[in-house]
Amino acid sequence: MKPIYKILFTLGGVLALLLGLIGIVLPGLPTTPFILLAAYCFAKGSHRLHQRLLDHPWCGALIRDWEQHRSLPLRLKYLAIGLMLLMSGLSIWQLSSQPLAQVSILIVALIGALTVIRIPTRSRIAGQRQ
Repeated sequence: MKPIYKILFTLGGVLALLLGLIGIVLPGLPTTPFILLAAYCFAKGSHRLHQRLLDHPWCGALIRDWEQHRSLPLRLKYLAIGLMLLMSGLSIWQLSSQPLAQVSILIVALIGALTVIRIPTRSRIAGQRQ
């Protein structure tokens, strides 16, 4: 791969990772897809950063699981969407005097939920809990 592509993939990975980290605290912004996108970009652009993500205690298991199955367990999808909607709902409630902010949060939350829904769901394997 040409060096410019490696640089672009690495920069894309850094941006995706930052968006994923922001998604932890920003209601409606999904974390999981951005972390997975960062892992993909790092795998193409920087093997060292990809390995650091794989070794990370919080997101390493998620990335390894994704790389092995290319899907998410239904339980994780429910958890991600539920937490996104809960935090978005609380934010909308707190901003009751600002309808534009409420609509903006609702739109971002719906986009986030649709993004998680579109990720393939892993079918249940006999004897394995989800």
